[in-house]
Amino acid sequence: MKRPFDAGRDMPWTVVLSGAALLAITTGTRQSLGLFVRPLAATGIGIATVSLVLTVGQFFWGAAQPAFGVLAERIGSYRVVLIGGALLTVGLAVTPLATSPAMLLLSLGVISAVGGGAASFAILIGAVGRRVPPTHQPMAASLISAGASIGQLIFAPLTQVVMSLAGWAVALWVLTGAALLTVVIARPAVGGDRSGAERNSTQPPMPLREIVRPAFASPSYWYLHLGFFSCGFHIAFLVTHLPGEVAVCGLSPSVAGIALGVIGLLNVIGTIAIGWLAGRRPLKSLLVGVYAARVVAIGAYLLAPKTVLTLYVFSAVLGLTWLATVPLTAGLVGKIFGARHVATLFGLTQLSHQIGGFFGA
Repeated sequence: MKRPFDAGRDMPWTVVLSGAALLAITTGTRQSLGLFVRPLAATGIGIATVSLVLTVGQFFWGAAQPAFGVLAERIGSYRVVLIGGALLTVGLAVTPLATSPAMLLLSLGVISAVGGGAASFAILIGAVGRRVPPTHQPMAASLISAGASIGQLIFAPLTQVVMSLAGWAVALWVLTGAALLTVVIARPAVGGDRSGAERNSTQPPMPLREIVRPAFASPSYWYLHLGFFSCGFHIAFLVTHLPGEVAVCGLSPSVAGIALGVIGLLNVIGTIAIGWLAGRRPLKSLLVGVYAARVVAIGAYLLAPKTVLTLYVFSAVLGLTWLATVPLTAGLVGKIFGARHVATLFGLTQLSHQIGGFFGA
């Protein structure tokens, strides 16, 4: 009997690793933008305005994913990723030239955010998933999701080093150069993915209402939205307020940085592990287990003494479950409604995630 994941023999590794590299760039660059808050504020724009711009960017990043998912149905994922890479590149490139809040909002809050969303989780998992054997799709989605954390681990320290050596503007242009690489990586990742009409001329692209109507008529889809909303809420809450929690507890500020690093590192391990388990266990049971583990971890941390050790253990558990919800949720969307519309329907759950993150932050 063939195992669900037989040493990766049938896995198209070039496709999957290219997808992970794409997500590492588009997500890693955006996750490094917090380092530019104070430098941008010092230009006279103000820290409150910069924070608002990044908050608006989070919303546009989430809203762009279902919108571009619909567009991918018509023009293909490859063209969508190219558009996203171009927008991300332009948005990052012109940000150092922004001299007013309106310009900063347009470059960083809208253009780069929309570009990042066009080449993010929903599009990449949907496009790559159609090029991977069904038995390997959960593992492929996990590997692609892990690319987001790997991008954070690479770009955050790289950005900090460049900023200290050459200034924040040069650091942004380095991120711009990285964004340009999406044009090169797009073809091996999604270059063979065509629009629905091209895949089957007898099945033209479906109108959006015909895609979402049966989905929103299903209670299961609403449950997935609710779960992802809560996921976004507590992740954004913890990332935003963990440094403050560390300070209130009288711990060293460096502890917060290490804790976030632990979350990022363990997330890579947890996301890949959940992909391995997804080939052997029911997806919905694994998703329940991930959410339950977070509930237990948060409850235990609230009751435990606030020491460096308990914070690191808490961070490790969070890291193991951090993005583990992504391949499971995407997998359930594909299993229930079919692989063709994953980019659109999973993109809408990503929007719920970002709305939750807005309230959590």
